[in-house]
Amino acid sequence: MRVLVTGAAGFIGSHVVDELVAAGHDVTALDGLIPEVHPSGVWPLGRCEGIRRLTVDLSDADGVAGALQGIEAVVHQAALVGHGLNLADLPRYAAMTDLGTATLLAAMHAEGIHKLVLASSMVVYGEGRYRCTRHGDTVPLPRRVEDLEEGIFDPRCPSCGQPLGWDLVTEAARLNPTSVYATSKLAQEFYVAAWSRGLQVTTVALRYHNVYGPRMPRNSPYSGVAALFRSRVADGLAPLVFEDGKQMRDFVHVADIARANRLALEADLDTTAPGLVPLNVCSGSPRSVGWAARTLAAADAGPPPEYTGQHRAADVRHVVADPARARDLIGFNASISPEEGFRRFARDQI
Repeated sequence: MRVLVTGAAGFIGSHVVDELVAAGHDVTALDGLIPEVHPSGVWPLGRCEGIRRLTVDLSDADGVAGALQGIEAVVHQAALVGHGLNLADLPRYAAMTDLGTATLLAAMHAEGIHKLVLASSMVVYGEGRYRCTRHGDTVPLPRRVEDLEEGIFDPRCPSCGQPLGWDLVTEAARLNPTSVYATSKLAQEFYVAAWSRGLQVTTVALRYHNVYGPRMPRNSPYSGVAALFRSRVADGLAPLVFEDGKQMRDFVHVADIARANRLALEADLDTTAPGLVPLNVCSGSPRSVGWAARTLAAADAGPPPEYTGQHRAADVRHVVADPARARDLIGFNASISPEEGFRRFARDQI
């Protein structure tokens, strides 16, 4: 298949390109090389070499239309990433992520290209799924500043006020983004859903959980918590863990993320109910943030983590995915366990 991969110079996008090329697809790599991620303005060494590479900003309608010539499908990884906690960043996220996606979708429609895989994120859920021992499944109250300052980090039940336990989030969960970045990712999903319904096609949105692995940015607003811990350890410093380290996440290796993209691209999905089909992409093996810090520190014989008790308003306590739907619809099961993945990650050059 002739495939355009957007965001192809990035951490995840470059792995997706490698996966698709290895599977025999004819890949064109596109990236805007934005300064926040690629300050040199050039393609990172070793990424997407040997295939057609285009430096095009997705807001450039003519450039996008040109990139789509002869293309049969698009794997859309491009987005402005980071925490997006500063409200002053709203225009940049809207312009780069959402306008870019809308421009791409319009150009695909004009070219008659109706096959798309969208990179989404767990951040669209906001907080994860919670269960009260007395009241069952429940939507938690927002975490109170007084609780956080006293070291009570789990959200409370709105009925009895008791701290809640976590459960697996399914794709049918309430969507409640808590940051500018998360809001822009949800807007992407809505644009793609409208596009898909208008064309009477089915489009997969892969909701990535905590991705880690080689080529991950080291110390930048675009680094995930695993990379931040790994960088501290590499510098001989203790990983700094917010709250109490008991926050639950699903850490999924980037090689599995790339394979999920290929499976979604190659899947023959039922089109009797056109629209967006979201899929959690995760390891299926939840681990705590503290576990991640301890594992990386131990792998390099570094100092143990420091638990700071610090907290941020937009941080979520627990978000852990149910992997069943991705397994059932596109045949995806993670092949790399967190233990094996973190052993590799401790040796990766990042």
